[in-house]
Amino acid sequence: QVQLVESGGGLVQAGDSLRLSCAASGRTFSNYQMGWFRQAPGKEREFVAAIGWTGRSTYYRDSVQGRFTISRDTTKSTLYLQMNSLKPEDTAVYYCAAAGSMYSAGTYYSTRTYTYWGQGTQVTVSS
Repeated sequence: QVQLVESGGGLVQAGDSLRLSCAASGRTFSNYQMGWFRQAPGKEREFVAAIGWTGRSTYYRDSVQGRFTISRDTTKSTLYLQMNSLKPEDTAVYYCAAAGSMYSAGTYYSTRTYTYWGQGTQVTVSS
């Protein structure tokens, strides 16, 4: 059974930092494209960041470019999202996701590219 479990969310002030973690079990995701998405109340789930299956390519939505960094530790089967200079508009539930096939390079910003999803972790940024 494949499981993705996010952690690290919380309530912070604008300008603070958080690091989200996504622990994978049931499968080694070292050769899988993975991503972070977020969903604010009343809004659709949106792409935040992705890392290609090789681990060498990373992608970000424009509004987080330069502030967020996606990375992974294959020895720990864990995906990370380092979030710096947080803004109130970053407030959302953050989800990690993994593609369903090894070596796939799907459209990184589309939710349809990803088969496995975590339960989400709440990030709240106060002004």
